[in-house]
Amino acid sequence: MNFEHTEDRRMLADTLNRFVSEQYGIEQRNQLAYGQEGHSPALYAQFAELGTIGALFPEDAGGFGGAGFDISVVFEALGRGLVAEPLLDALIVGQALIAAGSESQKVKLQDIIAGDLICALAHDEPGSHYELNNVSTTATQTASGWVLNGTKGVVALGEKADLLLVSARTGGSQLDASGISLFLVDGSAAGLSKRGYQRFEGGRAADITLSNVQVPADALVGAQGKGYAVLEHISGYALLALASESLGAMDVAKQHTLEYLQTRKQFGVAIGTFQALQHRMADVLLEIEQARSAVINAASAVDTAQGVAKEKALSAAKYTVGYVGTKVAQESIQLHGGIGMTWELPLAHYAKRLVMIDHQFGDEDHHLARFIALGQQG
Repeated sequence: MNFEHTEDRRMLADTLNRFVSEQYGIEQRNQLAYGQEGHSPALYAQFAELGTIGALFPEDAGGFGGAGFDISVVFEALGRGLVAEPLLDALIVGQALIAAGSESQKVKLQDIIAGDLICALAHDEPGSHYELNNVSTTATQTASGWVLNGTKGVVALGEKADLLLVSARTGGSQLDASGISLFLVDGSAAGLSKRGYQRFEGGRAADITLSNVQVPADALVGAQGKGYAVLEHISGYALLALASESLGAMDVAKQHTLEYLQTRKQFGVAIGTFQALQHRMADVLLEIEQARSAVINAASAVDTAQGVAKEKALSAAKYTVGYVGTKVAQESIQLHGGIGMTWELPLAHYAKRLVMIDHQFGDEDHHLARFIALGQQG
């Protein structure tokens, strides 16, 4: 495996890192992420102009990237700046349209790539506990289309999303993989009720209730009852993106901690000279490199592996960053002492994001169990 990025990817990483450091400083980031909007539409448009969203999709879909390492480069840069813009949902909804969308639905990709359309995946439900097949929302076919009823939880920027990709059951029982269908629903459709709230680590989400929401027949994405395979497909992209974002955040937390150990003095000397703290920091550095290897393996698997091998690499990466990210957050705060918990110190916000990434698209316990189950398949 070649561990060197191509020149284009290095240029993309440099451009994104520079833009994030100049335009998305921690104070501005916190004002946006913890504000009423939860993000900045103006900055999201600038990310689109830089080609950030286009890098997530292949050329035949209107982008200029789309490979596993392209996605990894983008989200690692976003993680370094704790960027709260809705790029994750742009990725997964866009990939769903590429995988299963009709020609008329794929036209929406251009608006997604241009940053003109904020979209969100509305799949998780209360009590679903990360299981993709656990869907109780229903879709009933009518003469003119479909009627959707149910509740979705923790929908990223659900209040503001222009377009929702909603999973609903058109057949089978609540835990069946078959019978799940996907629908594109306008964010302002009649019958949608949204309860928005601030997320712990910044940004906003919403619980969405669908009460007799009517959508046309062409809102169905892919084949009726075959949505589970699409959900599994796009979840793979989400796992890679989140693992890469976590890696970027870990690198910054590590750097801040190293700088603190080199400058904070006790008894007239830098605390970084204390052997006990050096050992703890060395453990953190080793764990981060282990996470980096897992992310590289996952990025490669997205492009080159299939079936069980691909899913194992993705679950391994998500498990690893879940475990390591929590460890980095805890150790960094402890090595800083009490100041590590203060709002003013950027580290506190990196620690919160690292912990919360573990709970998106399956925590470390979920992916460890999934990895074991996949290993028993072959």
